[in-house]
Amino acid sequence: MRSTRKHSEHYINRLVHIGDNQMPVPTDLQIFKAIYQRYAQTFNVLSSEEGNSLGKVYMSIDIEALANQLQINKHELFGRLYYHLDHKYRYVQDDKSYVHFFARVVGDKRHCINFPYLAALLAEAKQTDRRNWWALAISLASLIVSASTFVSKWFGH
Repeated sequence: MRSTRKHSEHYINRLVHIGDNQMPVPTDLQIFKAIYQRYAQTFNVLSSEEGNSLGKVYMSIDIEALANQLQINKHELFGRLYYHLDHKYRYVQDDKSYVHFFARVVGDKRHCINFPYLAALLAEAKQTDRRNWWALAISLASLIVSASTFVSKWFGH
């Protein structure tokens, strides 16, 4: 199943591209994974240090390095994080303050991701992805059983 998934992702990435430069458009899950894999170890070290708890939640990320890793334009990645994903996932607390997924500036840091929130969103996206692939696999299996039943009745005795 895993090789089929990789093949499907490769095929979809070849079909979906930006303009003439054929750059693949990463999914939200791919963006979450790239950020998490690049910064998880750093977050664990920083969060164990003494200091401001806000600084432990929001981590500065290197947009250009992530964009290179994801093979997309750095401005597109920034736009996805700032205009789309932050808008999609930010929420208002009881005291009317916002909790942002991504912020341009937090204290003296630029391009900050709410790392614990990212981890939660990544886990949720992985679970949804897994559930969707299982549903697809079950649907394909039932289609194969139905088709084979039809063929055996049509050409059978």
